Amino acid sequence: MTFIPALLPSMIEAIANIIEKNAEEVTALDQAIGDGDHVFNLQRGIDALMAQHDELSRLDWVAAFQKIGMTLMSSVGGASGSLYGTLFITLSKAAREQPLNLQSFADIFTQGVDAVKRRGKAEAGEKTLLDVLIPVADYLRTAATDSVALPEVLENIARVAVAGMESTRDMLATKGRASYMQERTRGHIDAGAKTSQLMICAIVDVLSKKLTAPA
Repeated sequence: MTFIPALLPSMIEAIANIIEKNAEEVTALDQAIGDGDHVFNLQRGIDALMAQHDELSRLDWVAAFQKIGMTLMSSVGGASGSLYGTLFITLSKAAREQPLNLQSFADIFTQGVDAVKRRGKAEAGEKTLLDVLIPVADYLRTAATDSVALPEVLENIARVAVAGMESTRDMLATKGRASYMQERTRGHIDAGAKTSQLMICAIVDVLSKKLTAPA
């Protein structure tokens, strides 16, 4: 996994493409129970990262995570900027002096997700992006313990992310503007969970292609 920093430009581009491709659908989800500006806010952060992706590829992963977090914190509006900024800044702190392997990343990512939980004062089951991030973190810890091969891990991460996103459909929103709509939030997928799933799947796709590419 030492190749990950060099793949950051490809990951950012893949994220930009998948969010753009699904922008209309996600905006409709957000308009149904939220402010309707989730995609716009998120794309501002993605555009800022696109402008930095060459620089990011030259950093080690600790410095890259820190820069990504600070960029998202300052460029993404709404709750997403604070939450994703917190995630990546915590990843950077947790990654210091750690090797880049599945076992360490499972712990590092879990610390990042825990920080998001504290920042958002939320848990799983409240119809947020955490309904994607928490199951992915849980799966990573299980995979690291069971010594699952990386290609299988990546495939399962995507599956877990999709399942987490879909699980928000029947949840009652308890955070943000959606919480005021109470029972009317049932039957709608959370926009933040959807974009989290899309971004995770985009990263998984880049990593999977790297692993299967000819040497």
